[in-house]
Amino acid sequence: MKLNDSPLLPHLIIQSLNTRNDEPCIFLSGRTASYKEIRERTSQMIQVLQSIGIKRGSRVAVLSKNRPEVLTNLTASLINGSIVTPLHPMGSFSDHSYIINDAEIDCLVFDSDYFSDRASELKALYPKVQFLGFGPNSVGLNYMAEADKYQPLPLVAPDVQSEDLCTVVYTGGTTGRPKGVLMPHRVWQAMTWIQMTEWEFPKQLRIAIATPLSHAAMSLVAPVLMSGGAFYVMDSFNPDEFFDLVAEHKITCTLIVPSMLYAMQSHSRYETADMSSMETMIYGASPMSPSKLAAAIKHWGQIFFQFYGQTEAPMVLAHLKKADHDLAHPERLSSCGKPVPWMHVALLDEDNQPVAPGETGEICVRGPLSMIGYKDLEKETAECLRGDWLHTSDVGRFDDDGFLYIVDRTKDMVITGGFNVYPREVEDVLSAHHAVSMVMVIGVPDEKWGEAVKALIVLRAGHTSSDELTAELKQLVKEEKGSQQAPKSIDYVDSLPLTALGKPDKKAARAQFWTNSDRAVS
Repeated sequence: MKLNDSPLLPHLIIQSLNTRNDEPCIFLSGRTASYKEIRERTSQMIQVLQSIGIKRGSRVAVLSKNRPEVLTNLTASLINGSIVTPLHPMGSFSDHSYIINDAEIDCLVFDSDYFSDRASELKALYPKVQFLGFGPNSVGLNYMAEADKYQPLPLVAPDVQSEDLCTVVYTGGTTGRPKGVLMPHRVWQAMTWIQMTEWEFPKQLRIAIATPLSHAAMSLVAPVLMSGGAFYVMDSFNPDEFFDLVAEHKITCTLIVPSMLYAMQSHSRYETADMSSMETMIYGASPMSPSKLAAAIKHWGQIFFQFYGQTEAPMVLAHLKKADHDLAHPERLSSCGKPVPWMHVALLDEDNQPVAPGETGEICVRGPLSMIGYKDLEKETAECLRGDWLHTSDVGRFDDDGFLYIVDRTKDMVITGGFNVYPREVEDVLSAHHAVSMVMVIGVPDEKWGEAVKALIVLRAGHTSSDELTAELKQLVKEEKGSQQAPKSIDYVDSLPLTALGKPDKKAARAQFWTNSDRAVS
């Protein structure tokens, strides 16, 4: 780093770990690790990495369930100057194998309690990859036992520049084969500054993490540590356990995806759970039902904060602040807020030109949050970054007050009889019905229309499917959006397909209807 450069993520982490000692840093499975413990363990794990040849520029993947070592491995890898790639714990062997090969991984760090078999399978394919297990294992070294051999040393930041590669994070794969997104240090630096200045973290930050720590920690490690906050981590999300965690530890903040809120609302303790300590509920990753969000605001107050971004420009492109979750303006609950000041955000047409005010267009961005490109995919990189803009594939519009509304993803658009239907708009209408718990709208083959609008619906407890309900739901969409957008058919299902990241998987949903068709949707 040059003298005139701002601190990058490794520098911010070191500074945060060095300025605190006995304060709690991470709580999991009944044990709290202090800042001093995390700092010293980070140093020991850096020394292990270096002892096996993992250095600045080496590529480290991690496959683990939630445990404190995930955090210390992350801080160790970043301070070591290594390039980090998380593997989702729910991912398939095929996914993991593909990523290890594509990302050119030098070392796989794995949870030996849960993923020793998977690590063994991967080692058979990639014998040159180093394997470090969180505990005893027969595949590679015991990371923890090796770390115990070293005395903690002062943490020293690597000699990295803002454009040097920091992470290779793979897309969720909802629109095709996962692509390795090349993220330089400048992206994580910019994201941290935006989070610290714009996100409404509580002054006493005790944040509950119910999503995979290997993914969530990457985006939150710096702002939480810089705030002197503590991670309270769940093995996996369960509404009952979440309510207990909040009440026992006076949790002030959490990060959730919409399906977690829906599960809490459907739980028997929703009305009575002690959530009085909660100041900020951060949500994003997929669209939230405005009606369910409104119900939660009425119940818990204006504690919700929404973020909007994507893997290629993560987390902080726009946000809907707590004050903007205003029931006096219910239409804003369908928006993702206003763009952040540090990024250029524009709505462009197919010719890369700005659309007229009030019109929809593809959301395109440029600025410090933009990726370098996709690994070894020149065509896809050129398409995404054409015209000096990062093209998100999200279709949006601005209202007169500057709030950004995500109409849909271009890849999810249904063209029926020459009419463009944006599934998100139909989903918002259907999700407002009292009988609907979750909904997904897709296009399916139709001889007459080319594509027909189909809704897949999970009903709330106590409700059953019927012809009368189907007719009622179709009529609801007709009244709200017009007959062209009303579902031609509705299937009632027990659950919706989800990606490994817990997002609605429309590709999987469409596949069952398009497999035997003479064409397919992308």
